[in-house]
Amino acid sequence: MRLLAALLALLWAMPLAAQLDLPTEAEPTASPTPVQTIAATQDAGDDRRIAERIDGIFAELPAFAAVEVEVQEGVVSLAGTVPKAEDIARAEAIANRVAGVVTVENGLERDLTLSADSAGITSLAERWSNFVRMLPLIAAALGVWLAIAAIGYLIAGLGRVWNRLAPNGFLAELVASAIRFGFTIIGLVIALDMIGATALLGAVLGGAGLIGIALGFAMRDTIENYVASLLLSLRQPFRANDWVQIDTYEGRVIRLTSRATVLMTLDGNHLRIPNGQVFKAVILNFTRNPQRRFHFDLGVDADDDARAARQLGRDTMAGLDFVLPDPPPEARIIEVGDSNVVIRFLGWVDQRETDWWKAQSEAIPAVKTALEDAGFGLPEPIYRLRFDPRSASVPFAAEVTTEAQGAPAPRPARSAAASQSDEDVRPVDEIAAMVEEERSRPGSEQEKDLLDHSRPVE
Repeated sequence: MRLLAALLALLWAMPLAAQLDLPTEAEPTASPTPVQTIAATQDAGDDRRIAERIDGIFAELPAFAAVEVEVQEGVVSLAGTVPKAEDIARAEAIANRVAGVVTVENGLERDLTLSADSAGITSLAERWSNFVRMLPLIAAALGVWLAIAAIGYLIAGLGRVWNRLAPNGFLAELVASAIRFGFTIIGLVIALDMIGATALLGAVLGGAGLIGIALGFAMRDTIENYVASLLLSLRQPFRANDWVQIDTYEGRVIRLTSRATVLMTLDGNHLRIPNGQVFKAVILNFTRNPQRRFHFDLGVDADDDARAARQLGRDTMAGLDFVLPDPPPEARIIEVGDSNVVIRFLGWVDQRETDWWKAQSEAIPAVKTALEDAGFGLPEPIYRLRFDPRSASVPFAAEVTTEAQGAPAPRPARSAAASQSDEDVRPVDEIAAMVEEERSRPGSEQEKDLLDHSRPVE
């Protein structure tokens, strides 16, 4: 009874909040992280039980066979070696989870010895054993990879199909290469997935991506030429043996390859222009339109009738057999010079029947002769020279005699044969013949021509 009375008196003296176990104003309602308290005293035998418990756990794990455990006042000291670096943190985490452990002093080290029973040799032996056991699976995966790649090569080998579907042979080869590469990659992915090495695939693809970016920067010009070759083969801006001017380079086209456009200059030399430069260049094709215009300038005396000189020159050009009547020849007054009026004469020729250079070479003397025979003056530039007697080393007469001035010698009369020329103005085709001979050589087939004569020129 006395004990019961004392208990009731104690309860009566305690505050109501303490009796109901409610939080007071002095203490927080919630603690974000529970704090583990350390007991003021420790029962006898606790250190031994903790050590036995940790030793029992480590005995079941081969990685911790060489670990030594000591416990003093709840402090666990670990010593010894483990096969892997991550096993050090793993052992500490296991020891901390045992009840009664205050803290862990981790003195473990990785085993770096090369003895026969060391962790590195054991790990290598285990990996070799696993590899030997996986050999049948690896062989099956390799067979699947080769089978899928072979299917891709068979599909890509249908050259007639791709040549029929693709605009040209170059693009057909590109499609076939893409099919082979795609099937090879798909087979590799399936094979690695079969042996459970998808992580290796990710690493390989990631490395290949970085290598591809590096090679892309290093081989930028080569890739640009390759892409330009593809686009030029689709556009077909010229044909073989076309007379073209690409920027400042002029010649006849021999072939378009996957790397460069090969020209034969008008001097008979080979000229290779990278396709990247050709694709961005201004291309002037002299062959596409058979009609081509030539022009030249002549100056008549300022006192002469320039309009009459225009008409005479136009009629003279119209009388030349190689000048086309449609479009008709033309003459234009373009400027007044220091001592003459400059007239530009223009005429059209058919390049299939007339050489452009020969036509111009024949038209110039024909018009010049006609103007001179009609009395038109073709003055040369006039210069006024002043002689200072003080600067002359040899004295000369102050007055020039009339005989010294002398009138210009009379112009010799022209013969009728001189005004007319029977020179052959047919096209000169020696460069074109050289190009055809170059294209017909057996060795030229090694460099495939991407020009397709069955497709229209852009």
